[in-house]
Amino acid sequence: MNKTALRALLRERRALIAPESHGFVRSTGQGRRAPGLSQHQVDQLLHRTLGTYHRLESGNYPNPPTALLRDVARLFGLNEQEWVSLCRYALLQDPPGPLHLSSGKEVPGVWREAVNGISHIAYIADASWDMLVYNDACAAVFPGGEVPPNIMRWMVLSPVAREILLDWDTSWAPMLLPQLRGALATRPEDETLQQIEKEVLADPLAAPLYGADKPYPHPDGDERPLLHAEKGAGWVTMCAAQPLTAPGARMMILVFHPGRERVHPRAPMLRAT
Repeated sequence: MNKTALRALLRERRALIAPESHGFVRSTGQGRRAPGLSQHQVDQLLHRTLGTYHRLESGNYPNPPTALLRDVARLFGLNEQEWVSLCRYALLQDPPGPLHLSSGKEVPGVWREAVNGISHIAYIADASWDMLVYNDACAAVFPGGEVPPNIMRWMVLSPVAREILLDWDTSWAPMLLPQLRGALATRPEDETLQQIEKEVLADPLAAPLYGADKPYPHPDGDERPLLHAEKGAGWVTMCAAQPLTAPGARMMILVFHPGRERVHPRAPMLRAT
C-alpha cells in the first residue's frame, strides 16, 4: 500500500464534494471547517461502520475490499484513470474491472484522424469489440470492403471469417475465444459480450474450442495466416494497444505481408540502449 499517495488522492477528491449536495447541514460552530465531506459522512453515505473510511484514507486498512474502493470511487466521481490509481495505491495492483460499465465504449474523436494516418491495417474496437473507427487498409481486407460491426462476433462465428482467417480452428479461434472469456470475466453485465457468448455456445465449431478454457493469450506481436481480399494469402502480425481513456477498448495495427513465409518471428525485440 502506498499510504502517502492514497491519502493525497482521497483527501483531494473528498474535499471537492459539498456536504449539502448529499443532504448534510454544514456545522456553523466555531473552529476551522475542512472543505468537503467529513470522513463520518462518507461512512454514512456508503452504509459502512463508522471509522471504516478513516482507516482507508489514513492507510490503516490493509487489503481493503474492492467493493469498498469501488463505492468510494463512485461517490467521489473518479474517472477510470483515477480508479486505476486508487487500486494501485490501496492494493498495489490494477482493478479487476472498469469503474463504470460505460467505460471503454468511446474514444476521443481525434483517434479517427490518427487511425486514418496509418498505412497498415488499423482499427479501434470498443470493450465489446464493436468497431469504432477503421482505415481504408482495414476495409480492403474484407470482401467488398464491408467491415463487420462487431469484429469479435465476425472472427469467431462468421463462415466468411473462417475462410479469410486461414487455419481458423488452430491459428485463430483458440486465441480469440479466451479473449472473449476474459472480457466477460471483467464485464459480466455487458449485454453484447453475453450475446456473443450465447451464439458461440450454440455454434458446433466454436463451442468446443470455447469450452477448452485455455489461458487468455494477448494478441500483441502474434503472427497469423490471413487471406487478404485484394492481396491474397499472407501473414498478418498484430500490434495491440489500448487508448488510455477507454479501458477495455483496443487499437489494432496489423502488418500484412503476402506470401507463404513468415516474416516477424525472426524480428528482434526492441529495447532501449
